[in-house]
Amino acid sequence: MLPMARPSPTHSGSKELAYLGKAIRGLRLEVGLSQEALADEAGVDRSYIGGIERGEHNVALVNLVKIAQALKITTADLLAKAML
Repeated sequence: MLPMARPSPTHSGSKELAYLGKAIRGLRLEVGLSQEALADEAGVDRSYIGGIERGEHNVALVNLVKIAQALKITTADLLAKAML
C-alpha cells in the first residue's frame, strides 16, 4: 500500500494549484472517469487525485505527465487549461 500524500504545507490552497485541480477535475469529468479510474490509469493513489483536485498538492512533473496521459491530453495543453 502506498503512503498517503499529505497536503503541501507551503503551497496548499494556492490559486495556481486550485486552477490546476479544477482543470484536471473538469477534464476527468469530460472523459467520464471517476477519481479512482483516473488514478488507476495514471498509476497514482485515488486520494492523491482528490487532493490535487482540491488544490492541496504541489504536483511533481512526473505525476503531471502521467495524469495528462491518462486524460489523453498533452501536459502543455493541461497546463494551458489550468491558466485560463
